[in-house]
Amino acid sequence: MKLHSKIIGTGTPLLILHGFLGMGDNWKTLGNKFSKEGFEVHLIDQRNHGRSPHSDEFSYEIMAHDVVEYCKMKQLQKVVLMGHSMGGKTAMFVAAENPELVEKLIVVDIAPKYYKPHHQKILEGLSFLSSIKLESRATADEHLSKFVPELGVRQFLLKNLYWKEKDELALRLNLEGLIKNIETVGAPLPEGKSFAGKTLFIKGENSNYIKESDNSQIEKHFPNSEVEVIENSGHWVHAENSTDFYEAFMRFAKP
Repeated sequence: MKLHSKIIGTGTPLLILHGFLGMGDNWKTLGNKFSKEGFEVHLIDQRNHGRSPHSDEFSYEIMAHDVVEYCKMKQLQKVVLMGHSMGGKTAMFVAAENPELVEKLIVVDIAPKYYKPHHQKILEGLSFLSSIKLESRATADEHLSKFVPELGVRQFLLKNLYWKEKDELALRLNLEGLIKNIETVGAPLPEGKSFAGKTLFIKGENSNYIKESDNSQIEKHFPNSEVEVIENSGHWVHAENSTDFYEAFMRFAKP
């Protein structure tokens, strides 16, 4: 599958993988900053998200394969690979199965463990939006607020809207395919898969995605890893405290 991406800057290849229901564009502001520090930034849309193709096939093995194929197509080697949430899981799979490709790995607010499906209300809300004619973003936000009360989360989700016709908005992502494969999103990194390269786990202070009890599992899969906690941030660490996140990234990733 040929993934869509936006490439900014020149230098060390830095691949960024967004989270569930996101897109590469979510990282545009930070991507621009990284590009000024000697990185060639690849903001990638994973399959069924953003402008990348839709498919009924959806698993971390398949998404990792997509990223490896992308690197072959772009002739990229020794990459810095960073992923948030679902993208962090994809990044773990890429590094574990292709250690020669990944120079440094950064996993943002996700552990290698299994997570129960927990996006039901969000998916209900997006399903409702896709079932009606939407003529404005304000109307879409009003409808979605009945399912998702948090403004920040709604703003993130509504980035998926685009003008399908001159007077009609639609969602870019493959909602039907993602709902069908929702169990896959929480899948763990299998036993025995590991990456010995330099790895940084970044945790949002107020997020419960990475717990202290996960540290032993992280160390087992990623023996050369460290965990850094970013204060005043939740699961969307990079958006909620972008200054401290940027500094943590630079300390670890700068050659």
